[in-house]
This record gives sequence, C-alpha cells and structure tokens, in this order.
Amino acid sequence: MGLEKGSNVVIGKDVLFGENVILGNNVIIYSGTKIGSNVIIQDNVVIGKQPTRAKASILPDTKQLPPTIIGSGVTIGTSAIIYANSKIGDEVFVADLATIRERVTVGARTIVGRGVAIENDSKVGKHCKLETNCYITAYSELGDHVFVAPCVVTTNDNYMARSKERYDKFKGVTIKNGGRIGANATILPGKVINEDGTVAAASVVTKDIAKEEIVVGSPARKLRDVPEGQLLRNQE
Repeated sequence: MGLEKGSNVVIGKDVLFGENVILGNNVIIYSGTKIGSNVIIQDNVVIGKQPTRAKASILPDTKQLPPTIIGSGVTIGTSAIIYANSKIGDEVFVADLATIRERVTVGARTIVGRGVAIENDSKVGKHCKLETNCYITAYSELGDHVFVAPCVVTTNDNYMARSKERYDKFKGVTIKNGGRIGANATILPGKVINEDGTVAAASVVTKDIAKEEIVVGSPARKLRDVPEGQLLRNQE
C-alpha cells in the first residue's frame, strides 16, 4: 500500500513517504520532510513548520532549518504541530494538540500526551511517557523510561526575564534514566533528577535529586529510598 490522503492536504516539495501512510484532512507537511512506513497522521496536523521569532525575543533569529524526520510506526494525533529539524523515533505516539519544537529528538516508543509541549533543543529518550499538559522547557534532556505526570512544569530561567545576565545562563532540566515526576510538580532551572529519582506530586524541586531517592514537598526533601520493586532494573 502507498499513501492515503484526506481532503485539503498540502504536501511540500521533496517530501518522502514510506509504505502505508495515512493522512487525515487538512494536514500540512512542509518541504523535505521524511516520513517512515505505517504512519498515521490525523486531521489538522502540521509537520516541518519553520519557527518564527517574536520581535522582543532575546533568542537569535533562525534561518531555514533542515527538514523533520518521522520514523516508522508513528501516530500523530489531531492538531499536533511538529517543527522543522525535529526527529521522531519509531513507534512514537504523539497525542492531540501536542507541540514538538525545533531541534527536538524523541526516542522510539515514547508517548507524548495530549497538549504536551516539548520546547526547542530538547532531547527525550526511548520508552518515555509524558502525560497530558506537561511542559518540557527548552534545553532539557530526558533519558530512557522517564515518566512525567500531568501538568508538570519544568523551567530554564532563574532570572525570570530580568537582567542581561540571564542571556547565557538558560539551562533546562535533566532527568536521567528511570526518573519519575508526579502531577503538578515544578522543577527549577538546571536541576538534575538522577537515575530512578522520584518527585512526589505538587513538589517544588530546588536542588538535584540523588539516584533512587523519593523527594516530597516545597522545597522538595528526601522522604525515603525508592522501593526495590519499583526500580527500573527490577522491571520485567
């Protein structure tokens, strides 16, 4: 099987499709995009969008970025937007209304939930689960098997948009393999959640979290070690 298209689909120049690709209605795919086989792209999806810059932005203007690459077995939900120069691994699921910005990589078999935003220059590993409406700030790095619950907020600007000193100090968060963050938690800029580190719901992380420990509260403090049965290495 080849390409199945809905109504009002716009496909730019030199877009490459694998086998058995299904496009919904009103899909826009920008020039040069590469899409693997057995991919489902639902209504109103935009792939390969070039970023635009606000006049007041402190970030440098970007020229034409390279195309987006979508792996095989990927599903992209209604009204999702995937920017240029992003790479989506095989069997990734991107839910409705998600946004994946430029220069982002998402590893194989990761789930990007409804309304999730992954900002520019971030990296998400394999087998992660990013749940509804969580926010991954720019310049963040998530390892493999990372879990981020609904409405988690990560941040990258300790100066909260004041003073020129901040310009070269933006730093996202790092969540290493097996890290887990509970609902409505907030992670401050540059903080590291080490392997199997776990943040309880509604906590505010103001310092790095050690390997295999559970933290809770505002500011978050160690509660106890992660139970052996919950450690990543002990999962089947």
